[in-house]
Amino acid sequence: MEFSLLVQTDVLGVELTTGTVTALGVATILLLVALSAFFSSSEIAMFSLAQHRVEAMVEEDLSGAEMVQALKEDPHRLLVTILVGNNLVNIAMTAISTSLLSLYLGGATAAVLSTFGITALVLLFGESGPKSYAVEHTESWARRVARPLKIAEYLMYPLVVLFDYLTRQINRLTGSTGGAIETPYVTRDEIQDMLETGEREGVIEEDEHEMLQRIFRFTDTIAKEVMTPRLDMTAVDTETSVNEAIETCVQSGHERLPVYEGNLDNVIGIVTIRDLVRHSQYGEGKLPLSDLTTPTLHVPESKNVDELLTEMREDRLKMVIVIDEFGTTEGLVTMEDLVEEVVGEILEGGEDEPVEHVDETTVVVRGEVNIDEVNEALEIELPEGEEFETIAGFIFNRAGRLVEEGESITYDSVEITVESVENTRIMKARIQKHPTNDEDEDEDATEIDQEA
Repeated sequence: MEFSLLVQTDVLGVELTTGTVTALGVATILLLVALSAFFSSSEIAMFSLAQHRVEAMVEEDLSGAEMVQALKEDPHRLLVTILVGNNLVNIAMTAISTSLLSLYLGGATAAVLSTFGITALVLLFGESGPKSYAVEHTESWARRVARPLKIAEYLMYPLVVLFDYLTRQINRLTGSTGGAIETPYVTRDEIQDMLETGEREGVIEEDEHEMLQRIFRFTDTIAKEVMTPRLDMTAVDTETSVNEAIETCVQSGHERLPVYEGNLDNVIGIVTIRDLVRHSQYGEGKLPLSDLTTPTLHVPESKNVDELLTEMREDRLKMVIVIDEFGTTEGLVTMEDLVEEVVGEILEGGEDEPVEHVDETTVVVRGEVNIDEVNEALEIELPEGEEFETIAGFIFNRAGRLVEEGESITYDSVEITVESVENTRIMKARIQKHPTNDEDEDEDATEIDQEA
C-alpha cells in the first residue's frame, strides 16, 4: 500500500507527497537544531564574559565589541531573548518531529519516539557541543553572535517584551531583584578561592600565594596591629644632647627616634641620625634637639593601614605615632612596618624569625606576633579580643595575671608554653597543636589498616 499525502492550497496550487513533506520536515529540524546551538552557545559566551573584558575589547576596537557591550547593558533583557528563542526552536522541533513520525507510526508511538529523539539531538548538538565550544572561545564567539542576537531580539520583540515584563513581576512577587543574573566582576572571596586553587595546582608558588593573601589582609588591618608597642619604643627627650641622641641611635640600631617633651605622651616629632651627625660634624653652636626635630602625624590606633600608607607617602613620612582615644601614646608605625605587612618580616642581623617552625604541629613565636599569623602557621583558631591582638595578650587574657617562664595554658587542642619572660613581658612562647579526638580515631584507623 502506497502512502500519499496531498496538500492543496488555493493560492499556489502545489501538491506535496509524503516524501516531500518528510524531506522538508527533516531540513527544518536540522535548521532548528542549528538555531538551538546558536542560542545555547550565545548564553554561555555572553554571560561568561566579564565586564572588564568587554571594556577592554571596546578599547581595542574589536569587531562586534560595541554590540556586545550594548547587549550586556541590560542582561535581563538579553537572557529573556535567548531563552525565548531557545524554547521556541526546541518546542518547534518536537512538534514537527511528532507530526512527521505520525505519518508512519501511531500517535502515541510517534510522541514517545519524538520526545526521546529530539531530547538526544538537542543535548548532543544543541547544548553540549555548542556550549563547550563557547566556553573555549568566549570572547570571539560573543563578538560573532552579538549582532544576530540583536536581530533575534527585534524579530521576537513582542514576545521578548511580554516575557521580560512577566519575569520581572514574578521576581517582584518572590522578592528577587534579578540583579544576580550577571556579576560584572569577581568577588574578593572568589579571588581568594582562585589563589588557593592556583597554589594547589602549582600555578602560583607558595611565597607568591602568601604575599597575595597578605595584600588582601592589608586593607582590613589597623595601626594597632602593626605598630611597635610603647614598651618597645626607643625615644629621646628634648633635653637630650645631640651626641647622646646619636649614641642612642647607634645602641638601638634605629635610624629615627621619636622626640618627646616631658614624657612619652607628648611626642613632638622625629629626629634622624643623618641630621644629628650633620649637625654634630658641621653645625655651629649647640642647638637644642627640638630644633633638629621634624613634625610627624599622630594617628588613632584604629586607623586603617591602607589609608595610613597613603598619608605617609603624600607627606613623605617614615614614622608616625599611634595614640589611643585619650591621646596617650600607644606605639609607633614605620614605613617598614607597613611594607612588612605585604612582603613579610624583614629581619636584620641576628634578629630571630617571628614564627619559627619546630615541626608540623609546633611553632615558637615572639610575644608580639599577631594571633592571625599563629592561626595561619598551625591552621588553628585562637580568638582575638578587643583588648589584645598578639599571642602575649592572649596568654595574659587567658591566665588573668602575670605569668612566668615554663607556665602553660591550654585552649581547645592547643597548648601554649611561655619560654621567655623579661620583667613582666612575654618574649617567646611555644605553641603546640595536639590532635583532636576525631584525628586520633583517624590515626588509629590508619594504624589498624596498615597492620592488617
